[in-house]
Amino acid sequence: MFKSFLGGIHPQDGKKLAMDKPIETMPVPRELVVPMGQHIGAPCNPTVKVGVMVKRGQLIGTSPAFMHADIHSPVSGKVVKIEPRPHSGMGSCMAVVIENDGLDEWDDGLPLTRNWQAMENEEILAAIQSAGIVGMGGATFPAHVKLKPSKPVDILILNGAECEPYLTADYRLMLEEGEKIITGTQILQKLLGVKRTVIGIEDNKPEAIKAMTQAAQGTNIEVAALKTKYPQGAEKMLIKVISGREVPMGGLPMDVGAVVQNVGTVAAIADAVEHGLPLTERITTVTGDAIAEPKNLRIRIGTPYQAAIDYCGGFKEPADKLIAGGPMMGMAQTTAQVPVMKGSSGILALTRKMTEHGPEMNCIRCGRCVKACPMGLVPSMLSILSERQDFAACRDDYGLMNCVECGCCTFVCPAKRNIVQYIKNAKGFVRAEMARAKAVAAKKAQENEEQKGAAK
Repeated sequence: MFKSFLGGIHPQDGKKLAMDKPIETMPVPRELVVPMGQHIGAPCNPTVKVGVMVKRGQLIGTSPAFMHADIHSPVSGKVVKIEPRPHSGMGSCMAVVIENDGLDEWDDGLPLTRNWQAMENEEILAAIQSAGIVGMGGATFPAHVKLKPSKPVDILILNGAECEPYLTADYRLMLEEGEKIITGTQILQKLLGVKRTVIGIEDNKPEAIKAMTQAAQGTNIEVAALKTKYPQGAEKMLIKVISGREVPMGGLPMDVGAVVQNVGTVAAIADAVEHGLPLTERITTVTGDAIAEPKNLRIRIGTPYQAAIDYCGGFKEPADKLIAGGPMMGMAQTTAQVPVMKGSSGILALTRKMTEHGPEMNCIRCGRCVKACPMGLVPSMLSILSERQDFAACRDDYGLMNCVECGCCTFVCPAKRNIVQYIKNAKGFVRAEMARAKAVAAKKAQENEEQKGAAK
């Protein structure tokens, strides 16, 4: 048994609702809405126009920005609209709306067959980039960027913890498609040249541990049973628990020689490298006490939440809250017309019985949030300073940007304060200020260069 990290909590996990439901392939709806922003970084620009016919896997969005992930059509059909549509994380986002023709024809040349063992590393990385793969645990960091670290790495960690309550998509993937995960892992071992590879799985998933241990036989891939404690699956927590290394404040995993990838991401990488398949579908858990029949669905990108909910029998009770993701780190939605995206690990519908928590009160300085914080921060002060809009103090005095937004502080707060939301607001302000400062510095540098040129 590996040691655990300090802090953390043990929320009711709610996984029994869907954990025994095998993955079902959901029928593709008549219309799909494909957002151009499905990743950390610059949104893509549409590469198609209204009225054109597209095929599954065809490129429909890209960007010249370094930090982006290409977007591909999830079906064959006709582009009927390009317009802003509801988005689970951005409020609204430009989207390509495709009318499904029912033929599901792949783009020319797809799928294909490749021997990844004979491929050069540059070819592997190019295959991952051209497939538009992002972190599928919810972070949506472009995979090709993460897999080209600027510092030496010697350990690859696969995140199979799935510590977020209610979600069971990764669990079912490990049970049903462990061989694909192992293939994807071996591809990354070759690409990164690491000395050690570990798949971390919480010990409340013994069947997944068994399945992945069997799938990894004959390889040098370790399967580690980790203590069940939220947020065990957070990147920095996994690195600390498995390697004993601590990512410095403001640092990245590569600063301590590590790369972390979600098991779903690795499975998608296997499809991309072996078969040239772009990321056009994913496994998503549709669950919650308001859902008639919770399920784990293989679902096309661009499918409206409402269509997935209807496929699961609709609501058996009125849903008080609809969440993109899990209850701890997910985002509440105002409409069920938001589409499934690359990072959509779950669609969670909860009744009032589960969401009621009473009115927010003033902080009573009990210190429970400090004890629960896995990053060793003082969430109570961060929330108070954010309320006062003293964002500079949050950043400079209390390590604001090191918060992983896990929500442990809000969960344990007896005053029912929305601590993590205050922190998110502060981080958003600080990021905006940093972006403005960067733009001003870039403009000044350009003006200086122009003045030098004029002087010559």
